[in-house]
Amino acid sequence: MLKKIIFMGTPLFSVPILKSLYQNGYPISVVYTQPPQKSHRGMAFNKSPIQGLSETLNLEFRTPSSLKNNKEEYDYLKKLDADLSIVVAYGNLLTKEMLNLTKKGFINIHASLLPQFRGAAPIQRSIMNLDKQTGISIMKISEKLDTGPICNSYPLNILENENSKSLSERLSLLAAEKILDNIDAILEDKAVFKPQDDTKATYANKILKSETRIDWSEPAKNIIGKINGCFPNSFFIYKGERYKLLKVEASSKVGETGSVLSDNLEIACKEGSIKVLEIQKEGKRPQKINEFMNGSQIKNGSNLNNA
Repeated sequence: MLKKIIFMGTPLFSVPILKSLYQNGYPISVVYTQPPQKSHRGMAFNKSPIQGLSETLNLEFRTPSSLKNNKEEYDYLKKLDADLSIVVAYGNLLTKEMLNLTKKGFINIHASLLPQFRGAAPIQRSIMNLDKQTGISIMKISEKLDTGPICNSYPLNILENENSKSLSERLSLLAAEKILDNIDAILEDKAVFKPQDDTKATYANKILKSETRIDWSEPAKNIIGKINGCFPNSFFIYKGERYKLLKVEASSKVGETGSVLSDNLEIACKEGSIKVLEIQKEGKRPQKINEFMNGSQIKNGSNLNNA
């Protein structure tokens, strides 16, 4: 008998995984994704990447704003009587009652080597933590966040000076490949799920906007980690104007914390310094540093602590 699989996901990270399942012949009965969100600019509503792919593949999709106390969706899932649900960065909380509505459970693909970095921002936090390695974990969802038993984890080295966009893309492709090695075993009850060691758990809380502001009194390596981890949102303010740092590297120059040490925008930090390679002034397009410095109020000798 043909298996019934539910897919739940929302952002770009989920897209290669849904595409992989579809292209490899797994029957997706329905897709759940977040409803369209209002754009930051103008009043337009933007579909999630998973809704867009579902429409392209002609897959049935549903977009409830919440599953809590949602009798319509509970009844729908109960009637569907699916075998398995694959959840990848869906963004809606699954209720305890719903977790019993598939025969083989709800399987989550999480972008860390659990129990490290449970929570909302594992990719960003691993870079900000200056880790050399991360990975994906395939786990069964339980009531508490990211605490369920794991059937497999797959490590991935973080590249030197890699940002969260690049790492997210590579982890997503890894997950799209590895879920195929696990899904048949899960459906055939051959997968072995092992409990996590809660004593080793760490948490990857959602990135707060306040965290993305650069503090020049931090060591250069931490600032680079923040810029890469929070890409493309890390910023500083100089003379009332906001600047996003998009790409930087370590520099060997030394000087007073926050001061600009060269015409190439090398900036002194508490320990070491950074060299800016790509920057974006508020309201402007991203620029390579040579182009930016030509018309900038930021000069060699400026101090960026002057907000």
